[in-house]
Amino acid sequence: MTPSTALLKTPRLSNALVAAAVMVFAGALLPVTASAQQVFRIVGPDGRVTFSDQPPPPGSNTRASTANTGSSSGTSAAALPFELRQVVSKFPVTLYTANACGACDAGRAMLTNRGIPFTERTIGTPEDTQALQRLAGDAALPFLTIGGQQIKGYADVEWTQFLDAAGYPKSSILPAGYRRAAATPLVTVSAPPAAAPAAAPADASATVARPAQRPAPVPNENPAGIQF
Repeated sequence: MTPSTALLKTPRLSNALVAAAVMVFAGALLPVTASAQQVFRIVGPDGRVTFSDQPPPPGSNTRASTANTGSSSGTSAAALPFELRQVVSKFPVTLYTANACGACDAGRAMLTNRGIPFTERTIGTPEDTQALQRLAGDAALPFLTIGGQQIKGYADVEWTQFLDAAGYPKSSILPAGYRRAAATPLVTVSAPPAAAPAAAPADASATVARPAQRPAPVPNENPAGIQF
């Protein structure tokens, strides 16, 4: 099943419930570091793949790759206006999308038109889907995080209320030269290290013992065979 067919219909919250959730979010306003939760894709010696928020212990016979869950503003954060830079550092925005997902397109357009610096992670492989389930609890898309707040599905009013509560400007104040980074897969699987080339066989001529050279015969200086 492709990620686009795995989209789940999430029940829409009433305006009262959304407002209450936003009030809790705004009241807490606990700074969240710009590095979101990391998910490690671990391949064991038997080839079994698991996902964990803890890296494998050092020296273990496993391979691990990291899910790309951290957020960045696309360009250097120093290039953003001070007001926006402060909000991004506390409540980074990450959008998880898939191809052929109309709601994902609508959510992306909403963030872009409002001038929200956000990072986009795409769900296109089984590894991406498993990592998303680890992060969100299911594979519903689009999936939005604002700092530690998670929002499943797209609703303009709901997203607007949470962005307002986080302190994002209501209209774009991005610099003219701002360019958002291209979307990247959620999980980047590193290729296993290439096997070392087999050593070339040694030269057979160097390993075969050569027969000992016989000394050259001494010329016979007594052809008559006379013995003294």
